[in-house]
Amino acid sequence: MTTIRIGDAERHQGKLSAQQVAKAKQALLDDGFVVLESAIPIGIIETLRERAFADIDALAKRTDGPYNWNRGNLQQDPAPFPPYLFREVLANEFAIQVTESILGAGMYNGFYSGNTAMPSEERQPVHADIGQLWPEQEIAHPPYGIIVNVPLVDVSPANGSTEIWPGTHRDTSVTMQSGTIEASEAALAHWRSIVPPVQPDIPAGSILLRDVRLWHAGMPNRTQMPRPIIAMIHYVNWWPCDRFKLDASAETLLAHPRLRQHAEFTSKPIDHISAPGGHAYEAPTEASTP
Repeated sequence: MTTIRIGDAERHQGKLSAQQVAKAKQALLDDGFVVLESAIPIGIIETLRERAFADIDALAKRTDGPYNWNRGNLQQDPAPFPPYLFREVLANEFAIQVTESILGAGMYNGFYSGNTAMPSEERQPVHADIGQLWPEQEIAHPPYGIIVNVPLVDVSPANGSTEIWPGTHRDTSVTMQSGTIEASEAALAHWRSIVPPVQPDIPAGSILLRDVRLWHAGMPNRTQMPRPIIAMIHYVNWWPCDRFKLDASAETLLAHPRLRQHAEFTSKPIDHISAPGGHAYEAPTEASTP
């Protein structure tokens, strides 16, 4: 795993050195992921963490259950209104430098949600969030989307650090046309023989960047504390995407010359807890408890 450790001088200047950007870009292209350590002030993380923990009980009690595959993985939107909106999160300069180096001019953020690993022994199947765009490719096409994950607590295998399969963003077997985003057992056996999956330790205040095609799985959280992570997705400028809702005050706050927010900025109240639909994937129908 490649970790870019952001130094005091870079934080003061608000940008990574050209060498750091090149290192992060190469890790994303080769491995499919990279960690930017100390990218967000810890005070911001603490504010978001406190709100996330306050929202969990109400969200988990929803009868339609915004869960991904199992009730150990809760799809959780962050509060989309002040005082929980931060430029350092939604328009993080360090993340933008790296994602723009791959996605190019005109990219945008098309997602603002997250997931919380609840205390549980359950795990997800290995999957890609979005597969390859075309079937039957001999060589994978270039990246079109990069997920920007912001852990709100220190993550480790103990509390459900995501299982990541390095290099699988270049595997052409999971496609948008295949009808499933899950990797086959044969493909998993193949990749395990090349490079085994990892569950990285990532301190709060870091950003995990990963290709949307990279295979991964939510893992058991064997602690008694939920593990919330915020998720955004930076897309190339031509990718079609629905808008997410943010408070109107965020339009000025998040204005950025190189990253636009594909958001509906509204002055109306936003219910991020009980909004219908949500983003859950393959939600379980049976009643169970974490």
